[in-house]
Amino acid sequence: MKYVGVREDGRKVQSEIDAENIKDAKKLLKRQGIRVVKITEPSSLDMDLGDIFVQAGLVKPFGQAELMRFTRQLSILINAGVPIMECLEILYKQEKNKAFQSIIKKVASQVESGKTLYEALSYSGQFNKLYCSLIKAGESAGILDTILNKISEFLEKNEKLKKKVKGALTYPTIVVFVGIVVIFALMTFVVPQFVGMLKETGQELPWVTKTVIDISQFFQDYTFHLIVFIGVGSFFFFKTIKSKNGKPGWDRFAMKSPLFGELIIKSNLASFTRTLATMLSAGVPIIDSLEICIDTIDNTKIAKDLTGVRKAVTEGKSLTEPLRRIPYFPPIVTQMMKVGESTGKTDEMMLRVSNVFDEEVEDAIDNMTKLIEPIILVVLGGIICFVLVAMYLPMFMSAGGADSG
Repeated sequence: MKYVGVREDGRKVQSEIDAENIKDAKKLLKRQGIRVVKITEPSSLDMDLGDIFVQAGLVKPFGQAELMRFTRQLSILINAGVPIMECLEILYKQEKNKAFQSIIKKVASQVESGKTLYEALSYSGQFNKLYCSLIKAGESAGILDTILNKISEFLEKNEKLKKKVKGALTYPTIVVFVGIVVIFALMTFVVPQFVGMLKETGQELPWVTKTVIDISQFFQDYTFHLIVFIGVGSFFFFKTIKSKNGKPGWDRFAMKSPLFGELIIKSNLASFTRTLATMLSAGVPIIDSLEICIDTIDNTKIAKDLTGVRKAVTEGKSLTEPLRRIPYFPPIVTQMMKVGESTGKTDEMMLRVSNVFDEEVEDAIDNMTKLIEPIILVVLGGIICFVLVAMYLPMFMSAGGADSG
């Protein structure tokens, strides 16, 4: 809402403020030392078109790319000595994503009303606990630009890791999908063409050919039912593995799976160690750091094990001791962390550990890709070959019988 006021030194000020109502706006302005002369709520004509779209939920929500760019640029501006309000105004004007632009505007309004950047970010409800805690630590220590730089590096490395894992899972998924479509097309359109020709010969068909024809007929008769079944089954499957009761079981199964288990474990541990290294280097106490790290872990089994680690540390034990009891936590890593604790450089050693896990994740992706590609190709190729042989076998048998006759 727009207002006209007078500062304590007598200067007239005319601007806008973000508040729920006029009463709250007056309170905020009073805290800033501004005596309100006139204040008006915005009409629909005064509202920015982008704000209308944001409120209606018609614009694309912001993602990691916007958050990383905002963090990096805010770090550069603060390091250059630009006041925080000017930083937010600059970033607001150049932001292209309307949803994130609206959030920056709200944050700027809260900072202008006298709140710290940490309080403003927390108030917006759009920044996670990890991000806000690091900002709070940076403001308390007077090293906000350094912390923002650490956050941007952390976000970039985490996003890079996620893309690697996602890319590793995307390729086999696409190959399997294409293979299924090809097999479905063979069964639905190609095999029926052979059936007509084979019936004309009147010869006895081998069991292989009969099996393929029966499967083809099943596909033709129940295609719609299959699509509905697969669609409904997939919906309930994904709903179950994301539910409170179903997710723990799925996470345990995923960790033990022969192809993806190693990748899931190491990618989660890479994220954990990097988060913990970032938190400790920012001066956040280890208990609080562990709590926030646990919140960032998606796998419930790993999160539960790390909750036990946090409990042990709270009771006065070292970080290395409870981690050593986790069976999937590599011994060499716990040794590295023990060295870090003994030298008082746990954060530096954690960062090295996260880099080790990054390398192991890349190795796991390479090994998985090398193993899964030939398996998929052999299985799909075998199915297609089986269908083609089943269709051509009667013709070969017929030709052989004619030659012998």
